[in-house]
Amino acid sequence: MIGAALTATALVGLTLPGVREWLRRPIARDRDGLDASFVKLSKGRTHYTWHGRDRGPVIVCVHGLTTPSPVWGGLIPHLTGMGYRVLTYDLYGRGLSDRPRGFQTADFFVDQLTELLAALEVTEDVTLIGYSMGGGIATAFAAAHPDRLRHLVLIAPAGMEHDLGWLARIAPELPVLGDWLFHTVYPHLLRRSVLGDPDDPVGVPGIKAVQLQELARRGFLRSVLSSLRGMMRRPMQAHHTAIRQSRLPVSAIFGERDSVIPLRALGTLTQWNRHVHQEVIKNAEHGLVYTHPTDVAEALRQALLVDRRV
Repeated sequence: MIGAALTATALVGLTLPGVREWLRRPIARDRDGLDASFVKLSKGRTHYTWHGRDRGPVIVCVHGLTTPSPVWGGLIPHLTGMGYRVLTYDLYGRGLSDRPRGFQTADFFVDQLTELLAALEVTEDVTLIGYSMGGGIATAFAAAHPDRLRHLVLIAPAGMEHDLGWLARIAPELPVLGDWLFHTVYPHLLRRSVLGDPDDPVGVPGIKAVQLQELARRGFLRSVLSSLRGMMRRPMQAHHTAIRQSRLPVSAIFGERDSVIPLRALGTLTQWNRHVHQEVIKNAEHGLVYTHPTDVAEALRQALLVDRRV
C-alpha cells in the first residue's frame, strides 16, 4: 500500500510540470488583435518591429536568453536619434514569436536571423548589436557572414563564460530529471530574480512585467532549457578568431558589477581578438541594457565612432 502511494506520488510529481505547461497560454492567444508585424520563416512566425526613419543605416538588435525585444526600449530612442533605422525581433521561443521544437544551437538562431533579413529584403550591410545570449548569436552570425556587417557590437555577451546559477549548470546535463527539475524550479528562480530589489534602477518602464509574462506562455521554459543545452553550452573562441581574421570592426560593452557575464570576460575577449574596442559601464549589473540605457547609449555612440564607415 505504501509502495503504491509512493509510486502514485512520484508519477504526479513527474507529470505536474507537463500539466502546468499545458495550462500556460499558447502564444497565438497573446497575438490576437495586436497591431504587430510578423513574418513566416522556415521554423515558424517571427515577430519584428522597425523603429525610426524609413531610410538610413540599419541596426539589428538581438536580445538575450529570457527577456524579449522590449528590452531594447530604453536604447531605441538614442539609436534612432543617431540617424539609424532599428530592427528588433523576438527570438524563437520568446516574446510573440513561435515556439518551434528543436535544438536551439547557434546555427538555429543564425538561420532565424538570416531568413528574417532575407524576408524583410535587408540587403545592405548592417550594424549588429547582441545582448547576453544575443551577443553569442550575433557573434555566430558575424563569423558566418562578416560581409553582411559593417560593425558588431556585443553587450554583456555570452560566449566567453557565464554563471546563470546552479540550476542552469545542472539541468542541461540531465536528460529527463533535468527537464522536470528545470520546469519545476526555474519559474520561482526567475520570478525572484526579476522582482529582486524594488529599488533597482529600471530605465525601461514595464520591463519586469514583460519578463514575468513570459512565464505564463507555453513553450518558453522548454525554449530556455534548449538554449542552455545548445547555444549557451560552448565557448565561442573559434567564432571570435574567425571574426578577427575577417577584420570586422567589433566593440564590446560590459557591466562593472555583472555576475552573469563577469568582467573578466573582457580579458578573455581581448585574448581572442585584440582589436576589439571595449567599454565598461560603472556600477551596472547584467541588466545594463534596461537599467542603464543612457550610459549604454553613450558607450554605443563612442563604439560606433570606431567604424569610420558609419
